[in-house]
Amino acid sequence: MSTTLETAPAPRPRQPVADERMARRSLLSRLLTRPEVGALLGAIVIYIVFFAVAPPFRELDSLSSVLYVSSTFGIPAVAVALLMIGGEFDLSAGVAVTSSALVASMFSYQFTANMWVGVLVSLVVALLIGFINGYLVVKTGIPSFLVTLGTFFMLRGLNLAITKAITGNVATNDVSNMDGFASARRVFASSFSIGGVSIRITLLWWILFVAVATWVLLRTRIGNWIFAVGGNAASARAVGVPVNRVKIGLFMAVGFMAWFTGMHILFAFNTVQSGVGIGNEFIYIVAAVVGGCLLTGGYGSVIGAAIGAFIFGMTNQGIVYAGWNPDWFYFFLGALLLGAILLNSFVRKRAEAMR
Repeated sequence: MSTTLETAPAPRPRQPVADERMARRSLLSRLLTRPEVGALLGAIVIYIVFFAVAPPFRELDSLSSVLYVSSTFGIPAVAVALLMIGGEFDLSAGVAVTSSALVASMFSYQFTANMWVGVLVSLVVALLIGFINGYLVVKTGIPSFLVTLGTFFMLRGLNLAITKAITGNVATNDVSNMDGFASARRVFASSFSIGGVSIRITLLWWILFVAVATWVLLRTRIGNWIFAVGGNAASARAVGVPVNRVKIGLFMAVGFMAWFTGMHILFAFNTVQSGVGIGNEFIYIVAAVVGGCLLTGGYGSVIGAAIGAFIFGMTNQGIVYAGWNPDWFYFFLGALLLGAILLNSFVRKRAEAMR
């Protein structure tokens, strides 16, 4: 008699299923580690809140206004975010915007020069301010917080004192009738219409600057240097990264963006108040922090800073559209900053736990 041995069927392989789960988990973990994730979630929540409570907020014209306000703060925030990723601060960025506009206006008016001459002189001055800030930081070792705080007070005083000495007033003269004004206005402060909705050109410039800065940060050697310098300057220097040049360049980038924003203010309003811009540097920093930039440097995103500026624009305009007391604005801004820091911290810890 022969005996037939029956063998149990082989278990189905589960490795592909496990691999698929691991892949999904890895993808989610990578998404959560992105600096801008927290800002994006916050932007969605804030948009839903104002969309629900403020009917005017739902109109396309209102969205255009929100984007315009966001762009005027988002343009300087691009460079401020890069600087923070590089491990430094610039508290003079807000008044540097006003300084740039004042220089361009008064130089052209007093010397009866074409407005483009004043624009170029202003650019040189703005880049020089950035260079001096960066040079002092890298050569003295004094924290950038203190160096740029000193620059802030000096520029604030110069803006007011020189403007009053030259014009006899706290504002510059109207330059709208000067040669070159119309062409400069088209570049810095024009608008166009899409579907009956007016769009300011600053929105296009903002998108361009964000795209270029993101490409530089993520796709070039300079971007690697910025992350390395912000993460650990000593280690970066040891492997050949030109730390001093990177930091000075970042401060000059802030100067350039401050200049560009100042030119928009000048050609949008024809005249400049010497006392404006004070406090805006904190809004630029808030936008960068909300967008995921660490205060310690070495981590962050320009796209995140852009989302942070958009959150600011929504909050700034949404409070008005909702009919709330605008005196509460800075309370909301502080709460937004604190909430963003807590949310970004939670997202990073969650992502690390999933690895």
